[in-house]
Amino acid sequence: MPGPKPLDPSSSPRAMLGAELRHKREEAGLTQEELGRPLFVSGSFIGQLEAGTRRMQMEYAVKIDEILETDGYFARNCEAATKSKYPDHFAEAAEAEAIATAIREYAPQLVPGLLQTEAYARAVFRAYQPTATEDVIDKLVAARLDRTHLLDDPTKPLMWAVLDEAVLRREAGGPAVMAEALWHVAALGRKHRIIVQVLPFSAGAHAVMGGALKLMAFDDAPPLAYFEGPGTGLLEDDPATVSRYELAYDLVGASALSPQQSLALIESVAEDYAHEDQP
Repeated sequence: MPGPKPLDPSSSPRAMLGAELRHKREEAGLTQEELGRPLFVSGSFIGQLEAGTRRMQMEYAVKIDEILETDGYFARNCEAATKSKYPDHFAEAAEAEAIATAIREYAPQLVPGLLQTEAYARAVFRAYQPTATEDVIDKLVAARLDRTHLLDDPTKPLMWAVLDEAVLRREAGGPAVMAEALWHVAALGRKHRIIVQVLPFSAGAHAVMGGALKLMAFDDAPPLAYFEGPGTGLLEDDPATVSRYELAYDLVGASALSPQQSLALIESVAEDYAHEDQP
Protein backbone atom coordinates (compact mmCIF):
# COMPACT_ATOMS: atom_id res chain seq x y z
CA MET A 1 0.00 0.00 0.00
CA PRO A 2 1.49 3.41 -0.95
CA GLY A 3 2.47 5.78 1.81
CA PRO A 4 0.85 9.15 2.40
CA LYS A 5 1.24 11.79 -0.27
CA PRO A 6 4.16 14.17 0.41
CA LEU A 7 2.98 17.56 1.64
CA ASP A 8 4.17 20.94 0.44
CA PRO A 9 4.56 23.00 3.63
CA SER A 10 5.16 26.18 1.61
CA SER A 11 1.78 26.07 -0.13
CA SER A 12 -0.19 27.56 2.79
CA PRO A 13 -0.06 28.00 6.58
CA ARG A 14 -2.53 25.14 6.89
CA ALA A 15 -0.31 22.85 4.80
CA MET A 16 2.61 23.84 7.01
CA LEU A 17 0.68 22.84 10.12
CA GLY A 18 -0.38 19.59 8.51
CA ALA A 19 3.15 18.66 7.50
CA GLU A 20 4.46 19.45 10.98
CA LEU A 21 1.64 17.53 12.63
CA ARG A 22 2.44 14.43 10.60
CA HIS A 23 6.15 14.79 11.39
CA LYS A 24 5.63 15.23 15.13
CA ARG A 25 3.04 12.47 15.36
CA GLU A 26 5.31 9.98 13.60
CA GLU A 27 8.26 11.15 15.69
CA ALA A 28 6.18 10.36 18.79
CA GLY A 29 5.39 6.91 17.44
CA LEU A 30 1.63 7.49 17.37
CA THR A 31 -0.86 6.37 14.76
CA GLN A 32 -3.56 8.77 13.60
CA GLU A 33 -6.10 6.82 15.64
CA GLU A 34 -3.94 7.02 18.78
CA LEU A 35 -3.54 10.78 18.45
CA GLY A 36 -7.23 11.24 17.74
CA ARG A 37 -8.41 9.28 20.77
CA PRO A 38 -7.63 11.91 23.47
CA LEU A 39 -8.99 14.60 21.15
CA PHE A 40 -12.26 12.66 20.80
CA VAL A 41 -11.91 12.65 17.01
CA SER A 42 -11.37 9.85 14.52
CA GLY A 43 -8.06 8.85 12.99
CA SER A 44 -9.42 9.98 9.62
CA PHE A 45 -9.95 13.47 11.08
CA ILE A 46 -6.27 13.58 12.07
CA GLY A 47 -5.42 12.46 8.55
CA GLN A 48 -7.49 15.32 7.15
CA LEU A 49 -5.65 17.81 9.37
CA GLU A 50 -2.34 16.42 8.12
CA ALA A 51 -3.47 16.46 4.50
CA GLY A 52 -4.74 20.03 4.81
CA THR A 53 -8.36 19.22 3.98
CA ARG A 54 -9.53 20.32 7.43
CA ARG A 55 -8.70 23.44 9.41
CA MET A 56 -7.03 23.06 12.78
CA GLN A 57 -9.17 24.71 15.45
CA MET A 58 -7.50 26.29 18.48
CA GLU A 59 -8.98 23.76 20.92
CA TYR A 60 -7.28 20.94 19.01
CA ALA A 61 -4.04 22.88 18.60
CA VAL A 62 -3.69 23.39 22.37
CA LYS A 63 -4.38 19.73 23.10
CA ILE A 64 -1.99 18.54 20.36
CA ASP A 65 0.76 20.70 21.84
CA GLU A 66 0.20 18.97 25.18
CA ILE A 67 0.17 15.45 23.74
CA LEU A 68 3.13 15.87 21.40
CA GLU A 69 5.04 18.21 23.76
CA THR A 70 5.59 20.81 21.05
CA ASP A 71 5.92 23.82 23.36
CA GLY A 72 2.89 25.70 22.00
CA TYR A 73 3.92 25.43 18.33
CA PHE A 74 0.48 24.49 17.01
CA ALA A 75 -1.38 27.01 19.15
CA ARG A 76 0.97 29.82 18.04
CA ASN A 77 0.54 29.03 14.36
CA CYS A 78 -3.11 28.06 14.44
CA GLU A 79 -4.44 31.63 14.19
CA ALA A 80 -2.54 32.36 10.97
CA ALA A 81 -3.67 29.07 9.45
CA THR A 82 -7.33 29.78 10.15
CA LYS A 83 -7.45 33.30 8.68
CA SER A 84 -9.60 33.38 5.57
CA LYS A 85 -11.11 35.83 3.09
CA TYR A 86 -14.29 33.74 3.11
CA PRO A 87 -17.19 33.92 5.61
CA ASP A 88 -16.62 31.78 8.69
CA HIS A 89 -19.33 29.26 7.82
CA PHE A 90 -17.77 28.61 4.39
CA ALA A 91 -14.04 29.10 4.96
CA GLU A 92 -13.15 25.51 5.74
CA ALA A 93 -15.21 24.18 2.82
CA ALA A 94 -13.59 26.67 0.41
CA GLU A 95 -10.12 25.60 1.52
CA ALA A 96 -11.01 21.92 1.09
CA GLU A 97 -12.56 22.66 -2.30
CA ALA A 98 -9.27 24.19 -3.47
CA ILE A 99 -7.40 20.89 -3.09
CA ALA A 100 -10.21 18.49 -4.05
CA THR A 101 -9.72 16.16 -7.01
CA ALA A 102 -13.47 15.93 -7.67
CA ILE A 103 -16.39 18.19 -6.76
CA ARG A 104 -20.00 17.15 -7.17
CA GLU A 105 -22.62 19.73 -6.32
CA TYR A 106 -26.40 19.94 -6.21
CA ALA A 107 -27.61 23.54 -6.45
CA PRO A 108 -31.27 24.15 -5.50
CA GLN A 109 -31.53 27.92 -6.04
CA LEU A 110 -28.31 29.54 -7.30
CA VAL A 111 -25.66 28.90 -9.92
CA PRO A 112 -22.80 27.22 -7.99
CA GLY A 113 -20.11 29.66 -6.88
CA LEU A 114 -17.42 28.05 -9.05
CA LEU A 115 -19.58 28.67 -12.13
CA GLN A 116 -20.74 32.22 -11.46
CA THR A 117 -20.02 35.30 -13.54
CA GLU A 118 -19.05 38.59 -11.94
CA ALA A 119 -22.40 40.25 -12.62
CA TYR A 120 -24.35 37.28 -11.27
CA ALA A 121 -22.19 37.07 -8.14
CA ARG A 122 -22.64 40.79 -7.55
CA ALA A 123 -26.42 40.52 -7.86
CA VAL A 124 -26.50 37.61 -5.39
CA PHE A 125 -24.32 39.32 -2.80
CA ARG A 126 -26.31 42.53 -3.12
CA ALA A 127 -29.49 40.55 -2.47
CA TYR A 128 -27.88 38.97 0.60
CA GLN A 129 -26.66 42.34 1.94
CA PRO A 130 -28.88 45.13 0.57
CA THR A 131 -27.38 47.82 2.83
CA ALA A 132 -23.70 46.85 2.51
CA THR A 133 -21.21 49.35 1.11
CA GLU A 134 -19.80 48.83 -2.37
CA ASP A 135 -16.40 48.03 -0.83
CA VAL A 136 -17.89 45.11 1.08
CA ILE A 137 -19.66 43.78 -2.01
CA ASP A 138 -16.50 44.23 -4.10
CA LYS A 139 -14.49 42.10 -1.65
CA LEU A 140 -17.10 39.36 -1.61
CA VAL A 141 -17.27 39.29 -5.41
CA ALA A 142 -13.46 39.25 -5.71
CA ALA A 143 -13.23 36.27 -3.35
CA ARG A 144 -15.89 34.39 -5.30
CA LEU A 145 -14.25 35.08 -8.66
CA ASP A 146 -10.92 33.95 -7.23
CA ARG A 147 -12.51 30.57 -6.52
CA THR A 148 -13.55 30.19 -10.16
CA HIS A 149 -9.86 29.95 -11.15
CA LEU A 150 -9.99 26.37 -9.86
CA LEU A 151 -11.45 25.57 -13.27
CA ASP A 152 -8.56 27.15 -15.19
CA ASP A 153 -6.89 23.75 -15.29
CA PRO A 154 -8.37 21.86 -18.27
CA THR A 155 -9.07 18.64 -16.37
CA LYS A 156 -8.73 19.03 -12.59
CA PRO A 157 -10.71 19.06 -10.43
CA LEU A 158 -13.56 17.08 -11.95
CA MET A 159 -16.65 19.28 -11.62
CA TRP A 160 -20.13 17.79 -11.86
CA ALA A 161 -23.09 20.05 -11.09
CA VAL A 162 -26.77 19.20 -10.93
CA LEU A 163 -28.83 22.38 -11.13
CA ASP A 164 -32.42 22.44 -10.01
CA GLU A 165 -34.60 24.04 -12.69
CA ALA A 166 -35.23 26.82 -10.16
CA VAL A 167 -31.61 27.93 -10.71
CA LEU A 168 -32.49 28.71 -14.33
CA ARG A 169 -35.82 30.33 -13.59
CA ARG A 170 -34.94 32.44 -10.52
CA GLU A 171 -33.87 35.75 -12.02
CA ALA A 172 -30.88 37.41 -10.31
CA GLY A 173 -29.71 40.77 -11.58
CA GLY A 174 -32.08 41.03 -14.52
CA PRO A 175 -32.42 39.27 -17.89
CA ALA A 176 -29.03 40.31 -19.27
CA VAL A 177 -27.21 39.05 -16.17
CA MET A 178 -29.09 35.75 -16.28
CA ALA A 179 -28.44 35.26 -19.98
CA GLU A 180 -24.70 35.79 -19.46
CA ALA A 181 -24.65 33.51 -16.40
CA LEU A 182 -26.42 30.63 -18.16
CA TRP A 183 -24.39 30.94 -21.35
CA HIS A 184 -21.24 30.78 -19.20
CA VAL A 185 -22.40 27.53 -17.58
CA ALA A 186 -23.36 26.10 -20.98
CA ALA A 187 -20.01 27.11 -22.48
CA LEU A 188 -18.14 25.24 -19.74
CA GLY A 189 -20.28 22.21 -20.48
CA ARG A 190 -19.80 22.47 -24.26
CA LYS A 191 -16.02 22.66 -23.75
CA HIS A 192 -16.24 19.48 -21.64
CA ARG A 193 -14.72 21.30 -18.67
CA ILE A 194 -17.67 20.43 -16.45
CA ILE A 195 -20.53 17.95 -16.41
CA VAL A 196 -23.82 19.75 -15.88
CA GLN A 197 -27.35 18.40 -15.54
CA VAL A 198 -30.68 20.06 -14.86
CA LEU A 199 -33.19 18.51 -12.47
CA PRO A 200 -36.55 19.56 -13.97
CA PHE A 201 -39.57 20.53 -11.91
CA SER A 202 -41.32 17.53 -13.44
CA ALA A 203 -38.97 15.22 -11.50
CA GLY A 204 -41.03 16.00 -8.40
CA ALA A 205 -39.74 15.07 -4.94
CA HIS A 206 -36.13 13.97 -4.75
CA ALA A 207 -33.41 12.83 -2.36
CA VAL A 208 -31.75 16.22 -1.67
CA MET A 209 -34.71 18.50 -1.06
CA GLY A 210 -33.21 19.83 2.18
CA GLY A 211 -30.81 22.28 0.53
CA ALA A 212 -27.49 22.69 -1.26
CA LEU A 213 -25.05 19.79 -1.20
CA LYS A 214 -21.38 19.64 -2.18
CA LEU A 215 -19.35 16.41 -2.21
CA MET A 216 -15.55 16.59 -2.37
CA ALA A 217 -13.04 13.81 -3.00
CA PHE A 218 -9.28 13.92 -2.38
CA ASP A 219 -6.20 11.95 -3.36
CA ASP A 220 -4.97 11.27 0.18
CA ALA A 221 -7.89 11.93 2.52
CA PRO A 222 -11.45 10.66 3.00
CA PRO A 223 -14.26 12.45 1.13
CA LEU A 224 -16.24 15.31 2.65
CA ALA A 225 -19.82 16.51 2.34
CA TYR A 226 -20.79 20.16 2.76
CA PHE A 227 -24.32 21.39 3.41
CA GLU A 228 -25.13 25.08 3.11
CA GLY A 229 -28.02 27.32 4.09
CA PRO A 230 -28.44 31.09 4.51
CA GLY A 231 -25.41 32.22 6.51
CA THR A 232 -24.61 28.73 7.72
CA GLY A 233 -22.74 25.65 6.59
CA LEU A 234 -21.71 22.21 7.87
CA LEU A 235 -18.69 20.21 6.73
CA GLU A 236 -19.26 16.51 7.40
CA ASP A 237 -16.60 13.78 7.39
CA ASP A 238 -18.45 10.88 9.04
CA PRO A 239 -18.05 8.02 6.51
CA ALA A 240 -21.61 6.74 6.91
CA THR A 241 -23.09 10.21 6.51
CA VAL A 242 -20.94 11.04 3.49
CA SER A 243 -21.82 7.70 1.90
CA ARG A 244 -25.53 8.37 2.44
CA TYR A 245 -25.31 11.73 0.68
CA GLU A 246 -23.23 10.28 -2.14
CA LEU A 247 -26.14 7.91 -2.79
CA ALA A 248 -28.59 10.82 -2.58
CA TYR A 249 -26.56 12.74 -5.15
CA ASP A 250 -26.50 9.73 -7.47
CA LEU A 251 -30.28 9.45 -7.20
CA VAL A 252 -30.70 13.13 -8.06
CA GLY A 253 -28.42 12.71 -11.07
CA ALA A 254 -30.45 9.72 -12.20
CA SER A 255 -33.64 11.85 -12.08
CA ALA A 256 -32.07 14.77 -13.94
CA LEU A 257 -31.98 15.42 -17.68
CA SER A 258 -29.01 14.03 -19.58
CA PRO A 259 -26.03 16.39 -20.02
CA GLN A 260 -26.97 17.06 -23.65
CA GLN A 261 -30.62 17.70 -22.84
CA SER A 262 -29.52 19.89 -19.93
CA LEU A 263 -27.23 22.03 -22.09
CA ALA A 264 -30.02 22.50 -24.62
CA LEU A 265 -32.41 23.64 -21.88
CA ILE A 266 -29.86 25.99 -20.30
CA GLU A 267 -29.13 27.61 -23.68
CA SER A 268 -32.83 27.86 -24.49
CA VAL A 269 -33.57 29.67 -21.22
CA ALA A 270 -30.54 31.92 -21.79
CA GLU A 271 -31.96 32.84 -25.21
CA ASP A 272 -35.28 33.69 -23.61
CA TYR A 273 -33.56 36.02 -21.16
CA ALA A 274 -31.57 37.63 -23.97
CA HIS A 275 -34.73 38.30 -25.97
CA GLU A 276 -36.47 39.63 -22.88
CA ASP A 277 -33.64 42.13 -22.44
CA GLN A 278 -34.19 43.57 -25.92
CA PRO A 279 -36.30 46.79 -26.23
